[in-house]
Amino acid sequence: MASEPRGPSEFDPERPPAGSRSAPRAPVRPPLVRLAVGFYGLLLLAAFVWVALDGRSLPWLSPGATGGADSPWRGLGAGLLAAAIVVLASRQLSERTRLGAQLARLLGDALGPLTLAQCWWLALVSGIAEEAFFRGALQPQVGLVAASLLFGAAHFVPRRELLPWAFFAVAAGFLLGWLFDATGSLIAPIVAHAGINGVNLRLLTRQR
Repeated sequence: MASEPRGPSEFDPERPPAGSRSAPRAPVRPPLVRLAVGFYGLLLLAAFVWVALDGRSLPWLSPGATGGADSPWRGLGAGLLAAAIVVLASRQLSERTRLGAQLARLLGDALGPLTLAQCWWLALVSGIAEEAFFRGALQPQVGLVAASLLFGAAHFVPRRELLPWAFFAVAAGFLLGWLFDATGSLIAPIVAHAGINGVNLRLLTRQR
């Protein structure tokens, strides 16, 4: 005996209630901040191990260096000034040039939406770990030029439209490496690196 068709008042567990709309599912994204903290934690550990095996230590603060590295406030000021210059330059490029606008859009789409706290967490962990590795451990061994080129290579993405990002990283590497050589300390490059990343991450992702 065939069952009678159910009326509209009967409950159907596979059908949403009348008049309601099923909410679209948000795309599943990997836990970016958690992955970043893990990756940069390993990079920082690698920097500590490298300098320890080489009989050195990471120069967080070098009292005997020239250029006022005995004062952490000078390193802080130099880092903030460098960050401000780079952020202003990158904003001008993204707002006034087609290439800069395209790069900003692509990077923002790749990152997805991030909260203010997530932006600054990523900026802090990347600034500390990358500067400890590339400037504190690598640069004293290979020099400013090679360390800056390797820094750019580490930011290379195999997409033609993102190639300018690698060139930007090379230029930033030279600036951060110069700060390290000029002060003899990691304070200035860490502050500059974290400041650049924090502001630019927020600008790239706040409307996503």
